[in-house]
Amino acid sequence: MSDVARLVVLISGSGSNLQAILDACQQGSLPAQVVAVISNKAEAYGLQRANNAAVPSVIFPVHKNQTRAEYDRQLARIVSAFKPDWVILAGWMRLLTNTFLSRFPNHVINLHPALPGAFPGTHSIERAYKAWQSEKIPHTGVMVHLVPDEGVDNGPLLNMRIVHMRDEDTLDTFEERMHEAEHELLVETINSLIVHGLERTMHNAKSNSFRS
Repeated sequence: MSDVARLVVLISGSGSNLQAILDACQQGSLPAQVVAVISNKAEAYGLQRANNAAVPSVIFPVHKNQTRAEYDRQLARIVSAFKPDWVILAGWMRLLTNTFLSRFPNHVINLHPALPGAFPGTHSIERAYKAWQSEKIPHTGVMVHLVPDEGVDNGPLLNMRIVHMRDEDTLDTFEERMHEAEHELLVETINSLIVHGLERTMHNAKSNSFRS
């Protein structure tokens, strides 16, 4: 792996986490280059963010009657062409099959706005906020994990951060703080993977989770 890591970022929406990565690369705080952005949604604003940063982008929607395996096989070919060191799922709203994941073993990472084992799947922030309002949880958080298989938001932990709710929080203010935590944690984790490698990053994650 070179000193500057090659990142392919998969998105489905606004791409605010993509923007955090692009900004960190441009500022020199992340020794990486986003070599491609791929979206399954043509209307995703993240594509405009890629264009603004002069990063190649690919729109790759799901075609009618296309199986998940067929889609992922073609997606893997597209991603492979950019020779990534890491594949980053930053708001990618599709579950990847082993057809894709087997092409990039231990090199696909996902950001999820919840703590390990809590609120897998979609609308995690809203679900956590409602659970807090019902006094079911004292806090929530954000995690970055490996995606080794087809499990939903349950791969080996790479990094996490607790986000405490505040009495004055509305859903909007809470969501804003969660997104800030996402941006910081994702960049921090990618940096650790590049600088320290996978094994060291996972070791640090285990130590941090025990302290939390």
